[in-house]
Amino acid sequence: MAAVDHGADAVYIGAQRFGARAAAGNSVEDIATLCRYAHKFAAKVYVTVNTILYDEELDATEKLVWQLYEAGVDALIVQDLALLKMNLPPIPLHASTQMDNRTPEQVQWLADMGYSQVVLARECSLEQIRLIHETVPQIPLEAFVHGALCVSYSGRCQASQFCFSRSANRGQCAQFCRLPFSLVDAEGKVLAKEKYLLSLRDMNRTASLEKMMDAGIRSFKIEGRLKDVSYVKNVTAWYRRRIDEILRRRPEYGRASLGTVELNFQPNPQRSFSRGFTEYFLHERTKMASFHTPKSMGQDVGVVKEVRGGCIIVSGVASFANGDGLCYLDSEGKLKGFRVNRADGNHLYPAEPVNIRPRTPLYRSFDQEWERMMARPTAVRTLSVEWTVSDVEEGFCLKLKREDGVWVERTFPWEHQLAKTDQTANIEEQLSKLGDTAYRSSGVQVCFSDSWFIPRSQLAAWRREVVELMDAELPKRQPQSAEMRIARPSASIKSFNVSNSLSENVYKASGISAIQQAIEVKPSSDVTTLMECRYCLRNEMGLCPKSQNKHADYKLPLFLLSQDGKRFQLKFDCVQCKMYVMSDEKTSLK
Repeated sequence: MAAVDHGADAVYIGAQRFGARAAAGNSVEDIATLCRYAHKFAAKVYVTVNTILYDEELDATEKLVWQLYEAGVDALIVQDLALLKMNLPPIPLHASTQMDNRTPEQVQWLADMGYSQVVLARECSLEQIRLIHETVPQIPLEAFVHGALCVSYSGRCQASQFCFSRSANRGQCAQFCRLPFSLVDAEGKVLAKEKYLLSLRDMNRTASLEKMMDAGIRSFKIEGRLKDVSYVKNVTAWYRRRIDEILRRRPEYGRASLGTVELNFQPNPQRSFSRGFTEYFLHERTKMASFHTPKSMGQDVGVVKEVRGGCIIVSGVASFANGDGLCYLDSEGKLKGFRVNRADGNHLYPAEPVNIRPRTPLYRSFDQEWERMMARPTAVRTLSVEWTVSDVEEGFCLKLKREDGVWVERTFPWEHQLAKTDQTANIEEQLSKLGDTAYRSSGVQVCFSDSWFIPRSQLAAWRREVVELMDAELPKRQPQSAEMRIARPSASIKSFNVSNSLSENVYKASGISAIQQAIEVKPSSDVTTLMECRYCLRNEMGLCPKSQNKHADYKLPLFLLSQDGKRFQLKFDCVQCKMYVMSDEKTSLK
């Protein structure tokens, strides 16, 4: 609801089961409440049913979908093809990024089968997005613009299941990529020691929103993995403002929902959780990892000028508050932090002794004043309405018109009585009192044939009745055909993550006979490739043979060593510029 209040055109949410965030389930009743709230503003509610499914879960999944449809849900974000063979209500299906949607052929296949929207792989460049849109212009494309990044192509990561028996495809990712590793070469030479080599920065594509629109993106997605309400408010409001700035200049693009958002704070993504920002692969391959820590360092707030006794004096323009959380990198590159017990201007007194040197950059990981502000009401979203009140033979007619042109009216029998003074101002005042409703009056037209008198209390009662009528005029869902189609894809489409008989049947009916079972339903000893990544560690560290550093002193193959002694070989496909994390150094890249 906070996302809606702060300008979201749609929200996605997990139900009690089968969502890719197993720890973030919501009851059908709560989702129904969200639907009623969001639909007032023509905002959509998408439920994530985007895990792979087991045969024994298919009936429960079908039952849940019907419950969600009856609750008012607008679409489902799904991964498992089994839903194509189920008896579902006429609810649109969106293809989750977990389906690895990065080619025109894949998106064409999904469109042919009846999916109504496709969430693209985060790794897609602007050129790839444009090509997909030009090839399959009939299907809306959704792309991520902000939030945490997976180092592997989504749906192509088996590391969590292999190492920890926690399935990333079933909402239980153990975040293997956020662990520290050492990088060694074939001769045991250590190239990096206990760094977070697979931990990526967070995405921020603020600067490229208009280019993404022009490339064909019609829905911008904010990743919010288990984030708190402060994050949701701030980041949603930030993108709402940026998008609206573009829409004012580009009238060919339109808003997907209704209402005006009034904020009482200045949104700033630097003040919410982030590991630093990257546009990822949208334009070109750049530095995108966060080797020092997988945690949020927060906003740069200055440099240590002096350490005097128990006081840290900071050089910079930031203001501080008692209770702030600050962090820094020590001389070994390790993240350290402390809580400010007392702040006196730029003189900070930590709660515990801190070993920090002058000239050390400081970052604020917890902003006490910001969090207090964000805990209070920070936005109001309203719908603009216009009143018309006119006299009719049997009394008076009140008409209420919403900003999207929808209108309601009611005639109230009432005796016409002449007023002693003009009543226009009084009528305007009473009809504009919309209180805690979602509406704000943009004007009142009084169309009387004479100066009639209507008691204030009566006018207020009529106003409430007409507002209730408008509340019932929620935007109508546009159901799609309940029957999805089975389509034959191009030869480039391969099966993967098959975990039940229905999805296997879909692939076979599509002409794909070689079925690749999910790691969750086959022995892990059969698994060799744990991750398929567009991110390349050699490139990130300046060790790429295509770079100027052609004579880097190391011998292939390279290995990641975890702190518990496990070893993972890295394979590099330089033609396609990809990296593979392998389960065993003896395996070959296939």
